[in-house]
Amino acid sequence: MKYFTTVHDIKSADALIKQALEIKSDPFLWNKLGRNKTLGLIFLNPSLRTRLSTQIAAQNLGMNVIVMNIDKEGWALEFEDGAVMNGNKVEHIKDAAAVLGTYCDIIGLRSFPSLQNKEQDYSEHILLQFMKHCKVPLISLESATLHPLQSLADAMTIYEKKKKQRPKVVLSWAPHIKPLPQAVANSFSEWMNALDVEFVITHPEGYELKEDFTVNATRVYNQEEALHNADFVYVKNWSAYNEYGTIPPVKENWLLDQNKMRVTNNAHIMHCLPVRRNVELSDELLDSSVSLVQQQAENRVYAAQAVLKNILQSNYRTEKLTEVQTQLIEA
Repeated sequence: MKYFTTVHDIKSADALIKQALEIKSDPFLWNKLGRNKTLGLIFLNPSLRTRLSTQIAAQNLGMNVIVMNIDKEGWALEFEDGAVMNGNKVEHIKDAAAVLGTYCDIIGLRSFPSLQNKEQDYSEHILLQFMKHCKVPLISLESATLHPLQSLADAMTIYEKKKKQRPKVVLSWAPHIKPLPQAVANSFSEWMNALDVEFVITHPEGYELKEDFTVNATRVYNQEEALHNADFVYVKNWSAYNEYGTIPPVKENWLLDQNKMRVTNNAHIMHCLPVRRNVELSDELLDSSVSLVQQQAENRVYAAQAVLKNILQSNYRTEKLTEVQTQLIEA
């Protein structure tokens, strides 16, 4: 594996989830694997869990880590080929990414969408430019359309908590005060479609996601109908895809609370965080025994560690393995 930007970059979602769970049981087993290797974490947008969990994951593998909030600490970047740079853009991505690839063995990149230009956002223009010019393995720390590290952690959490082989998983739209990207919802849908679950998406009319990500899901406009017999309910807001970046008015009450959960199979509640309490989700659910939000956040470390481990082993000559590690690889 050289890139981790989508579930389609890996051979088996199920196998990677199991690797991440094995790492969770002994996070320091591979603590020499990344020795003398450097991970560069490049942020064009804010982060809490993604930044810290990926940094910890790399350190658990023995890697050096450099973090740069390039939107605040670097030069303003130009991404267009052939641009005449006589404006406010100081450095071209061709040069910046090439330098980053010289300094770092693996790059992690976070770049949110503008929510202004659907074609440009969904072309993953910024992500692809970094991949093209840095020349080293790259991990998406959330792009314009997807958030694969979050989805891997979410899938891990479901595997840990599921009580039957094929659980019912519901992705439920939630209200918000401003337009948010579709990346988490797209990514979660993509990963659930790759796993053996009954997957249902529920949202008000006007909030349909791009069908490329939801093609195998059951889509229901009635929230109560969708929640019936659910084992997991993943709550997340997103703005409209068709009327791109807008927040069409919604008459119904989509805030999930204890009363609405009565039709579920005592379902667990999931959210990627940050969450606007009592707007997206009620305090009573977030603070209840069925909430998995903190477990999801913890699993972000081991999800990132599993991805970094695979990239290191696939692309670099790493530290000499112990007999135990060799046996694990061969198994």
